[in-house]
Amino acid sequence: MKKADVVEFFARLAEANPHPETELESVNDFTLLVAVVLSAQATDAGVNKATRRLFAQVDTPEKMVALGEEGLKEHIKTIGLFNSKAKNVIGLSEALIADHGSQVPADRDALEKLPGVGRKTANVVMNVAFGAETFAVDTHIFRVGNRTGLAPGKTPLAVEKKLKKDVPQPFRLHAHHWLILHGRYVCKARTPECWRCNVADLCAFKPKTPPPGTKGPARGKPRRTDP
Repeated sequence: MKKADVVEFFARLAEANPHPETELESVNDFTLLVAVVLSAQATDAGVNKATRRLFAQVDTPEKMVALGEEGLKEHIKTIGLFNSKAKNVIGLSEALIADHGSQVPADRDALEKLPGVGRKTANVVMNVAFGAETFAVDTHIFRVGNRTGLAPGKTPLAVEKKLKKDVPQPFRLHAHHWLILHGRYVCKARTPECWRCNVADLCAFKPKTPPPGTKGPARGKPRRTDP
């Protein structure tokens, strides 16, 4: 995608949603970290449903360790892979107490050393908790990056590096939120809703899907032209 098209792409997403936020619910940096760990291979809605009661009672690493692995499992048993996730959450809580004064570190390398925390999770926490210009590439961003031609890559890391290189200011802070939400609600995996996509005319994906009950190509929002 050309540089001018990248700028226009994000300008339109920003116009439609000026202040995007994560859909994961949390009450502080610690519960955010826990929520992101639990969200691996699970939906944000499913995680939120399981954690609302949990986070009302458990909002520090000390409280999580006191709850224990079996107690945590009772709260998160509706989430996929809850056994291994419970073990990781207790482990990362213990590590935060022992190595970081019970605080979530504002450092990606330190975050990635915590049990259950990979690069994507660390990038989300760095962005949401600390305002870092990181690009957390999940399945939605990987799909949108490749499908649209915005950031093609064979691996999540390749897509992340492409975004880091090409996304301009002032869009860098919120870019991954815009792309996640776009992939979740418009540029869907099986049937992208091109007919209501405001960047369809900038997208490399062909053919475009028409509106339900109609035939013919979808139409994207007209390009802006500078005066």
